[in-house]
Amino acid sequence: MSLLTNVMEHSLDDGYAQAAARRGVEGRSGLPRTLRAKLGLAAGLVLAALVVTVGAAQARLSAPTIAKEKQELIERIESGNQNADALQKDVDGLRASVEKKQREALEKHGNERGRTTSLLAGATPVEGPGVKLVVDDAEDSSSGEGDGPRRSDGFSDTGRIRDRDLQRVVNGLWQSGAEAVSVNGERLTSRSAIRAAGDAILVDNKPLVPPYTLLAVGPGRKLSDRFQDSVDGRYLYVLHKDYGVRTNISVQDKVRLQAAPSLIIRTAKPVQTGKGSTS
Repeated sequence: MSLLTNVMEHSLDDGYAQAAARRGVEGRSGLPRTLRAKLGLAAGLVLAALVVTVGAAQARLSAPTIAKEKQELIERIESGNQNADALQKDVDGLRASVEKKQREALEKHGNERGRTTSLLAGATPVEGPGVKLVVDDAEDSSSGEGDGPRRSDGFSDTGRIRDRDLQRVVNGLWQSGAEAVSVNGERLTSRSAIRAAGDAILVDNKPLVPPYTLLAVGPGRKLSDRFQDSVDGRYLYVLHKDYGVRTNISVQDKVRLQAAPSLIIRTAKPVQTGKGSTS
């Protein structure tokens, strides 16, 4: 009981009581009281003010130099960009000139084989009757259920046209008698590639966005009927019926396709123009 009585009577430690009493005598101010301490504080404040003043003065003096260097750097960047643009323009001009001469060479030596090669390579523009086929994603992009040509384990269909769908449609047009085909203005050749990058479809490394408009030069109505009766045409019909993919095909009296943007010559050999001479 004596311990409890002592705790109740002396709840505050003696050391705390002494410190509180001393603080009351000395006051609450934290400022130095001796002359030496005051002089030290004043010297410290003067030194700090001097450092700040010198730093501000140096920054003010160096500001024009920094601004000048910044402006020179901007001018160098702009000049480099202009030079790069000029060089790119020269490259584009030279590339266009080379492609033009290649096309002229194909047309100059254009026997039947040469014309076929030029057509397959997309080296020349093509104009004539044909078909226009528009393929677009499903309107609601809902998931497909059940079995179908696009169904596989772990695959959830979203009603979107994929690269393999576009590949089948293009191959179906070729097999149905199309002489030239383009997708959204991109002329296809025998070396064209249709691939996917994420959700985007690439034709010769150029991204396309739906709807996909395919133009094919060929025997108009006959080309349309052959395609719709082909395996790939029926595949497209199943996509429309079961997955909501939107399609529309129409016969065109005149279809014009531009030449492919680039022509790559893999091999070449001289042509005999006469006895003992080549060109």
